[in-house]
Amino acid sequence: MDPFSDPQAVAAYADGPPRLVPGFRDLQRMALVLLSESMPGDGRLLVVGAGGGLELKVFAEARPGWRFDGVDPSAAMLDLARRTLGPLAPRARLHRGTVDAAPDGPFDTAISLLTLHFVPEAERLRTLREIRRRLRPGGALVVAHHSVPEAGRAAWLARFADFAVASGVAPDRARAMREGVGAHLPFLTPERDEALIREAGFSDVALFYAAFTFRGWLARA
Repeated sequence: MDPFSDPQAVAAYADGPPRLVPGFRDLQRMALVLLSESMPGDGRLLVVGAGGGLELKVFAEARPGWRFDGVDPSAAMLDLARRTLGPLAPRARLHRGTVDAAPDGPFDTAISLLTLHFVPEAERLRTLREIRRRLRPGGALVVAHHSVPEAGRAAWLARFADFAVASGVAPDRARAMREGVGAHLPFLTPERDEALIREAGFSDVALFYAAFTFRGWLARA
């Protein structure tokens, strides 16, 4: 079953990123700082992979004038995002689907956290191009996801699991996650991920986050 349509998995989603992603809350705060460099007080932000609503809530609370459009293919995860946002929900328009479901914009900035590692390479490039097409010139893009070197990949995935155990995840579950991630996610290397961002038409690509199997980049349209 797709975990993003499994009711139990969706209900427990909010507990996952803080346990699995080193510095997850700091990653959200760093993204807020980087986006704020390009966003006016009443700016528009495109969120690709908005299900769950974790970053939407952080940004909406911190920036009362920002407006949001979020896309996600999972209806259950979008419902969770609405519940997570609570009274802030009217500031976010949520659309079921891939980036193609997003309005044309123009948006001031865009973000995709912990999403693109689910997307195969060719579709990842197309997704990045569609984000770029919707951004105003100079608008910032922030992305972060699994991005693992070829050399030593097994060791890095083991560290991913060890971090989960250190964060309170049961060892058997952490081992199963490591095996599932290694077998099913269309990993790219950090070098290839950065090259795709450039191929999609972005410039000034800069690494701002690196934590075990995760990398994050800032780029400009």
